[in-house]
Amino acid sequence: MSESPVTPSSRMRRRLCIALAASGTLPMLQGCFPLVAGGATAVTLMAADRRTSGIYIEDEGIEWRTRDVIRQRFGNTVNVSVTSFNRNVLLTGEVPNESIRSEAGRLAEGVANVRGVINELALGAPSSLGARSNDTLITSKVRTRFVENRTPGSQHVKVVTEAGTVFLLGIVTRTEADAATQIARTTAGVMKVVRVFEYISDEEAVRLDGLPKAENPPGNTGHN
Repeated sequence: MSESPVTPSSRMRRRLCIALAASGTLPMLQGCFPLVAGGATAVTLMAADRRTSGIYIEDEGIEWRTRDVIRQRFGNTVNVSVTSFNRNVLLTGEVPNESIRSEAGRLAEGVANVRGVINELALGAPSSLGARSNDTLITSKVRTRFVENRTPGSQHVKVVTEAGTVFLLGIVTRTEADAATQIARTTAGVMKVVRVFEYISDEEAVRLDGLPKAENPPGNTGHN
């Protein structure tokens, strides 16, 4: 039986899985199987990201660990979505009361390697399946419009939608942030846009985009 050739992308995927195990995110290794089977999609995403490959992987681990600790504490009484970008954690969704909202934020802050927490949890009953499907559709619309409008720097912007509110994350310049915000605000179904960006200069953007991923430093936090 012949063996599959070892390509640069396959070597990178193998290193990613090994790094996940070494970083303490072993339960996430199940994600390595579709990664290997699904080609270079994840590698391509990382190549377009201004985070280092190590931080990209660490963000995946932070999301898993944060979701796990919140699930263990509150079970099915809450609907909490966790997004980590450059080790800053965004919490969205619904919780029953302010006490649980605050505790969820503290739990996220206590997760290893988390730099900061943006707690956007709303008070109320968990959203319906229909509402969540609509949020997924809105996210897709925003991303599609980024491509259609050739929005500058949009490949560096992560889009998260919750209850019609679009959260924009990324390491971007002010010009890139404004362009992405304008597209999101004018997308059908979007009720509000919240910017959770880390801002860099135009010169820094050029420098980061030209460096190998292992050399890219984290950006500076900005939330407005």
